[in-house]
Amino acid sequence: MSDEDYIYDEASGEWLPASEVAAREAAAAAGPEVRDAVGNLLADGDSVVLVKDLTVKGAGQTLKVGTVIRSIRLTGDAQEIDCRHDGIKGLVLRAEFVRKR
Repeated sequence: MSDEDYIYDEASGEWLPASEVAAREAAAAAGPEVRDAVGNLLADGDSVVLVKDLTVKGAGQTLKVGTVIRSIRLTGDAQEIDCRHDGIKGLVLRAEFVRKR
């Protein structure tokens, strides 16, 4: 092996193979994994169902168990999803209160 196959990683202070450094950078760029209440992996555009009654602050409305939320969007946070519901814009839900449909 030559010296060109290894790259110094300043975060860990070690010399790592170039392929491993590239894999770490790709995983970091992909963002955090967002999982629902039962452990299913969520993605942009998925439909989810509420598993708990939720009172929406500022809207004076309660979303009931079984309410379907369509076309979610993932945020940079591993526990929050951005979505819309009838009459409620800018709704942010915690992933622990939804299940993938």
